[in-house]
Amino acid sequence: MNPRLLLINASLAGPRGNSAVVLERIARSLASRATLDTLVLAERSEPADWERAVRGADGFVFATGTYWDNWSSHLQQFLERLTSLEATDLWLGKPAAVLVSMHSVGGKEVVSRLQGILNTLGLQLPPLTGWAYSAASHFALDDSESDDSESEAAAPADDPIRDGIRADLWRIDDLEIVAHNLLQATIGGRDWRAWSVDRTAFGHRWIEPTRRD
Repeated sequence: MNPRLLLINASLAGPRGNSAVVLERIARSLASRATLDTLVLAERSEPADWERAVRGADGFVFATGTYWDNWSSHLQQFLERLTSLEATDLWLGKPAAVLVSMHSVGGKEVVSRLQGILNTLGLQLPPLTGWAYSAASHFALDDSESDDSESEAAAPADDPIRDGIRADLWRIDDLEIVAHNLLQATIGGRDWRAWSVDRTAFGHRWIEPTRRD
């Protein structure tokens, strides 16, 4: 049987926000290999409803925006109201992915702190299932990849610093890696996949010094 995964939309905007789009995108990579349920925390529901949804899941995808360097108040309430279920079979050993959107900064910190809390609840954290995506990266990657001729005109064809930094930016396509690794953990597999990273330019200076006449 396919595992059952619960997609938890914790965005303040609910089904109209970025988290809904992110969950829709990862669902494309999960749907053929898992049964998917969605819980939208912005929609009125009670902790008993949350508990039933969580109890029936084999794994989880948490999605939230970044609000003043934190996850949403909906998600905070969710965690607080289910505190009594910490370290029970509701969570214990079930894998979880964390997807965070942000305008420019703060999202990676939200990912790391939320993963720590989920692990304390009893959840398993598979490799490369924490993802933070910014509007800044979204528009930068869109501008640089939308037209090859314009990109080549704007920067040298072989620019290891530029290419290395771009390799370190999370992309929408990386959700396929998150989905794969989450499913592997859910079924007990070990066929992990990795996204691209900067292995060459990470030590280079990329801010040019001020020129002095």
